Amino acid sequence: MAIADDAAEVRAQGWRTLAALHGLIEDALEKALQRTHGLSVVEYTVLDALARQDGWHMRMQQLARAVVLSQSATTRLVTRLESRGLLGRYLCDTDRRGIYTEVTEAGRALLDTARPTHDDALARALAEAAELPELAPLVAALATLPKPPAAAR
Repeated sequence: MAIADDAAEVRAQGWRTLAALHGLIEDALEKALQRTHGLSVVEYTVLDALARQDGWHMRMQQLARAVVLSQSATTRLVTRLESRGLLGRYLCDTDRRGIYTEVTEAGRALLDTARPTHDDALARALAEAAELPELAPLVAALATLPKPPAAAR
């Protein structure tokens, strides 16, 4: 039993380390995006996810999966962003049950100005984490991940 318990503890410690790094990064991003652009991290994530799609739109279901929110939370978030003029919704031409969410020109402009803030805050948070002995190995592991194909921006 000790081996299984040791393996479980290793996994649990790995999860705690990952959660600590995630928390540090999310806090840094939240502060920078709110202060400079009036955006939360999840609002930025929605705009960014849509921007990475051909045509700058997605079905609501796809968007919920992309930003890891429930469908009801995604609907509330999209409604908030829509009321700010950053997103729009429309029915799918081929499936009237399908609703698409699309970034407006104002949303594109805000994303363009927020992206450097996001990227800078992320770089600073990772540099800070790399200085912490408990997080440094995870930050180093992130640096070894393959680069994604160039995203449409």
